[in-house]
Amino acid sequence: MTSQPPFISDEQRRARLGGRHLLDPARRVDTVEQVADGVVVLHASDPATVYLSAGARLTDPSAAEVERALYEDVTLVKLLSMRRTLFAVTEELAPYVSSGAARAIAVKERAALVKHLGQFAEGWDEPRLARTEQRVLAALAARGEATTAELSELVPALRDTMLMAAGKPYEARQSVGSRLLRLLASDGHVRRCRPRGSWLSTSYPWALVDPWPEVPVREAKAELVRRYLAAYGPATVEDVKWWTGWTLGDTRTALADLDARPVRLAGPDGGEAGGASALVLPGDEDEVALPASWAALLPALDPTMMGWRGRDWYLRPQDVPLLFDRAGNPGPTLWWNGRVVGGWAQRADGELVWRLLADLGAQRAEAEAAIAAQAGRLAAWLGEVRVTPRFRTPLERELTK
Repeated sequence: MTSQPPFISDEQRRARLGGRHLLDPARRVDTVEQVADGVVVLHASDPATVYLSAGARLTDPSAAEVERALYEDVTLVKLLSMRRTLFAVTEELAPYVSSGAARAIAVKERAALVKHLGQFAEGWDEPRLARTEQRVLAALAARGEATTAELSELVPALRDTMLMAAGKPYEARQSVGSRLLRLLASDGHVRRCRPRGSWLSTSYPWALVDPWPEVPVREAKAELVRRYLAAYGPATVEDVKWWTGWTLGDTRTALADLDARPVRLAGPDGGEAGGASALVLPGDEDEVALPASWAALLPALDPTMMGWRGRDWYLRPQDVPLLFDRAGNPGPTLWWNGRVVGGWAQRADGELVWRLLADLGAQRAEAEAAIAAQAGRLAAWLGEVRVTPRFRTPLERELTK
């Protein structure tokens, strides 16, 4: 008789989440590189997310620690990659992200840009785009770093505009420069430098980067999934496919290359019956120790919140309309022992406010005290900084009224 795959309960999944994602205070780390490795990638679509996600996991949180890695040591780089999303990844992982995800995105971005230029920007074709790219790279080589606006003074073609969302109520014109620089970043030619202004600013210069080591695509994909399962496993095939943004075929190939092992997840009632099949790395089937109780305030688009497609084991479906915007972007969330239990926001005067959505029963007082302590910790290192998420959600808006 064939034995069933090991069973991993929701409680065990939450225990793994707390420890491996460095949210249990006993597992916090000293550097932002360690944070990024712990969760594989840090979401960077909103500039604040990298800082707040790191701060929640650092022993001594500060914006300076994140800036050191991003702009001084350049051991953390931003890449448009999985799911066409901007991520901050360690310098060591960047070649794998580039080969396994970013370059394919860049190919699609280039094709889309060429098509759009041909339709909505007069005098543009693929050869002209290539010539303009070379001029931009030459300008950066001579200047060192420059914003898109500054490069437009040196390469006037970047000032040309094209119509976006033609015929829609929100149609607008976008500069060729803004799209072209993003494309060059996806191709691994340029990187974002320290922003002009505060660490929340989206006005930043660009600089050239040295080429990363070449990694075969299949090897890169396997390494990305290995790191994902190490941090997020157990995960379903659908979770892996969603997180990477790959085809089902590429996802299954990477899992097979790792010899990922099947496990059973909890069913709708939390028991062993009726649960989905999932995968872990070889040797990761055993139970882990349960951490002490912990609380966390995580920012919009935090990698833990965005780690799985199937979220019912840590997020109540009835809370989704309050905690997500219409495009599916999560806002700031409260966590208690591996579950999302509410949301938080920062008001204009700097006060951090929060609301519990879940009924915590006998644990309520303990949870409220722990959440208040974490709110105080966050407020202390933010100081005079005011953070408004780029993607605002119903609860976050309500809390800031």
